[in-house]
Amino acid sequence: DMIAAMKAGDKSRKEVISSLVSAVKKAGIDNGCKDNITEDLVAKVLLKEQKTAKEMIDTCPASREDLLEKYNYNYGVISEYAPKLITDPEEIKSMIVATLNEQGLEPIKKNKGVIMKALNGRADMAVVNKVTGEILA
Repeated sequence: DMIAAMKAGDKSRKEVISSLVSAVKKAGIDNGCKDNITEDLVAKVLLKEQKTAKEMIDTCPASREDLLEKYNYNYGVISEYAPKLITDPEEIKSMIVATLNEQGLEPIKKNKGVIMKALNGRADMAVVNKVTGEILA
């Protein structure tokens, strides 16, 4: 995609994709898996970059329309590559129950960390937190 953006002369898109590739490579080096970067690590990096881009949009003053437009563009490009998170509370509830059953855990509050870790990167963590609070005694 980066090569296609360069051939098309789309400098902005090329820069965003290049920064994503750099972030993934840096994470690979930091985690000691420079030559064997896992899909899970790539997903985590992309989600982190997406969150950062969203925060930049949220904190940008409305008077800076030029920056806001750039941040929205960057967020759009990053969103194309970032994994789609599950946001449906019912589906998340079934994932939580499945995680509890798979790991042989009781639905008590001290197991919340295990559930959160298991669903991280697959579901919207704000919804997971809310649903987990409702399920756990």
